[in-house]
Amino acid sequence: MLRVLRVAAGCLLLLLTGAASAAGAEQAAGQRSVEEIEKIVREYILRNPEVLFEAVQRHEEKQRQLQTERDRAAVKEHAKELLADPDSFVGGNPDGDVTLVEFFDYRCGYCKRFAPALVSITEQDPKLRVVFKELPVLGPDSFRAAQAALAARNQGYYLAFHQALMDTGGPLTDGALMNVAHSVGLDVDRLKRDMETPRVLNVLGNNRRLAAALNIDGTPTLIVGDQIVRGAVPVEQLTTMIARARATGS
Repeated sequence: MLRVLRVAAGCLLLLLTGAASAAGAEQAAGQRSVEEIEKIVREYILRNPEVLFEAVQRHEEKQRQLQTERDRAAVKEHAKELLADPDSFVGGNPDGDVTLVEFFDYRCGYCKRFAPALVSITEQDPKLRVVFKELPVLGPDSFRAAQAALAARNQGYYLAFHQALMDTGGPLTDGALMNVAHSVGLDVDRLKRDMETPRVLNVLGNNRRLAAALNIDGTPTLIVGDQIVRGAVPVEQLTTMIARARATGS
């Protein structure tokens, strides 16, 4: 509500400014004064406050439409990096007809709560392809967790380690990471070495640059077809997005 009122105040200011400018032009021709125009506008808005909320709603809808258009253009421009990056792990059906891309952080609570839903949808939809994009935005521990997950791929344990990290509560210190790694069967010493390789660091840098190009600054962010959704979504909404992408071939 506070945001709506602020926008409404802005709309009022613009309306009054515009009216005043018009009045200034008319005043030269002997028409109403600026003060008279401002009074008329003010009285009208006080009698009909709903016009401000209608203006705000229209403005917000227009902004959503513009963002959707920008998102579609960005997804199209960066399709190769999103869909065919050899350094991103692909889950689900690698030959599926619809791809879901997730940008996530292992320390993100919303990502952790969304993870079971993604597993469920993947299991229920045999034609869904899932691309995992590490985007550590919550500090050094997030970055180390992302390094470890990417390094686990060298041993063929990416998905098992990924899911174990999503299930892990509490801080993801180096000690906690190695405990999780050991629990899923990883060679911990090798994992530590692989975490520091240039390839792993390059992947994280590329993911960060791609996220910036797509105006993604938080997790989780999902991309299905040409749609970008910033934040976790209900299973029903995600299922609808997948069905739309499948129907349109986007």
